[in-house]
Amino acid sequence: MLVKKQIRGLPAYAPGKPIAEVKREYGLDHVIKMASNENPYGASPKVAERIAMVASETAIYPDGYGTELREALASKHQVSEKQIMLGNGSDEVIQFLCRGFLSSNTNTVMATPSFSQYKLNATIEDAQIIEVPVTSSGDHDLEAMLAAINEQTRIVWICNPNNPNGVALSREAFRHFLDRVPRECLVVSDEAYYEYVTTDDYPDSVSLLSHYPQLVVLRTFSKAYGLAGLRVGYGIASESVAQAIDPVRPPFNNNAIAHQAALAALEDEAFIRLCKEKNQQEKQRLRAYFEKEGFFVYPSETNFLLVETGIPGNQLFQAFLEKGFILRSGEALGYPTGIRISIGSKEENDAFLEVAPTIFNTCKT
Repeated sequence: MLVKKQIRGLPAYAPGKPIAEVKREYGLDHVIKMASNENPYGASPKVAERIAMVASETAIYPDGYGTELREALASKHQVSEKQIMLGNGSDEVIQFLCRGFLSSNTNTVMATPSFSQYKLNATIEDAQIIEVPVTSSGDHDLEAMLAAINEQTRIVWICNPNNPNGVALSREAFRHFLDRVPRECLVVSDEAYYEYVTTDDYPDSVSLLSHYPQLVVLRTFSKAYGLAGLRVGYGIASESVAQAIDPVRPPFNNNAIAHQAALAALEDEAFIRLCKEKNQQEKQRLRAYFEKEGFFVYPSETNFLLVETGIPGNQLFQAFLEKGFILRSGEALGYPTGIRISIGSKEENDAFLEVAPTIFNTCKT
């Protein structure tokens, strides 16, 4: 085949097993998915109401510019609507940035392990990939990343909090890094889990845009807002960056229902606060259990925990799967003896904690 050399042999994205498939394969009546960092409480009730109102309008193309949603996001973040980049999930904005700034004579710097889509999209553009291992505590090694930047570097990726370990960078560390990055090199702060962060020293990245014109901030409606099934994400950047890459955005890349759902979700900040509180309570409960078992748990500022168990991740994944729990093996995430577990509802976590001791004890022997 005459496919581009850089994508030959590239693995396709492997999503977690769907619930229906697990039920069928293992003869289960009930399966709990704790693998994809979705919001177990769903979306605001306002979302379903808004979707019902526009459900009959599917014959009409959506607003290709996403005017209402751009304006709402601009108002929320106190920026110009020309600074907003709408994507079919924030993954698509990552794709836009790679397509707009990377080529075969450029490179891009990223932490490892981190979110897989940075490397994948950069590889498709034939850019050189420079990966810098995270520290033993799971932090981005900002000094090593800074040292890796050269004249060919066009994008540096900062996943904050980082996926898959949930570790967040502090405000001071991030600003100190930005102060030393060349102005012609983009710094992309991917903040998919922003709404779940509770630490006091997390950077207010949007407020930094006026000081650092090379900064790009990514956010999503897929996590705390509960719209993973509708795929809405966005980036905020300087007007020059946002307008420069707009031509690579496909026409009508967000559907009309997604636009309206996102608008409704933005109107219900009380729902987001409640989800954040519940997530924090349940995360502390799961962390306490894992630490009691003697496992190392990364300090997560997200709605998931990465747990180092000393047991092969695939083995644990399979053992939990057979009991009706879909987790994420650490083997595919750069942590061979880890598992990543999304924070479920109280009822889901109760069920997990009921079976977990037996599974861990069995797998340890």
